[in-house]
Amino acid sequence: MKYLVKVSQFVNKTFALWVVVFGILGFIFPAEFKQVGPYIPYLLGVVMFGMGLTLSAADFREIFRRPRDVFVGVVAQYTIMPLSAYALCELLDLPPDLAVGMMLLGCAPGGTASNVVTFLARGDVALSVTVTSCTTLLAPVMTPGLMYVFANQWLHVDPTSMFLSIIQIILLPIALGLVVHKVLGDKRIEAAVAALPIVSVGAIVVIAAAVVAATRNQILSVGLLVFAAVFIQNAVGMAFGFLVGRSTGMDLAKCKCLCFEVGMQNSALGAALAGVHFAASPMAALPSALAALWHNVAGPAVATVFQGWHEEGEKESFFDRVERAAKAESAPQTVRH
Repeated sequence: MKYLVKVSQFVNKTFALWVVVFGILGFIFPAEFKQVGPYIPYLLGVVMFGMGLTLSAADFREIFRRPRDVFVGVVAQYTIMPLSAYALCELLDLPPDLAVGMMLLGCAPGGTASNVVTFLARGDVALSVTVTSCTTLLAPVMTPGLMYVFANQWLHVDPTSMFLSIIQIILLPIALGLVVHKVLGDKRIEAAVAALPIVSVGAIVVIAAAVVAATRNQILSVGLLVFAAVFIQNAVGMAFGFLVGRSTGMDLAKCKCLCFEVGMQNSALGAALAGVHFAASPMAALPSALAALWHNVAGPAVATVFQGWHEEGEKESFFDRVERAAKAESAPQTVRH
């Protein structure tokens, strides 16, 4: 078990590296990774099942314990990212299929990687998990609704069909994970939960490689333009997420949380929905493909900067306790005579 936990921790810490590596592999060996394409919804279902398996009643108690913070996070997620995506589509005059792809990314819920990055940044992890859970559970309604409002002008959007797809890809696996957790209990699923980071990271990096492989030609032709849009949207999301926290009187840990909750999208869901509902327009998956790479590079980079940010009266984090203990152990001991 200890070895498994160590491997899981290593995989979590090097998540961004594996996303980049597999993205490059998908670009170099497109024929091999294209075969994964039809299985993307199932791989994402595995990730969502793992999310459900780790959730407990305590995660949802946060909604009632501090409803204002959760409400602000959810509203920020579903306003800042869709509006910034739409603005970029108009300002950059993106072609219809790329515009739909940007809107898919902007209308997706927060990504589960934001929880890990919030932890690394010494942010409010409990709030991060709760906001991610809430935006994910609201996705069957919010994502199709926002897509219909913003993207129907470019390509036909069937909100009912998209609603059913998200139910199948997101809600059913999460519900199944919750049921399994409830039936088996914490102790029986301990080993499975320890292995989840390995499984989840594995599924996400394979999804990223498959989408990059499927959009390789588009990356070569319009990759810089789309990357610029993804880069700007991610920066706007993280900056405004942090500022929303500050403007509503949240402490630094919560502001760090909102930075990643808003800025880091569930790009795997965007890619899956693009493949299912806009298969005739391959470029619709391109923004999510590039976001799967960039978000998992930018997030940890910003988290590294945030690690050194503290404020007066801030609660000591897990990392602070570890560092303090390590310093105490390494400090020379005074010998009394």
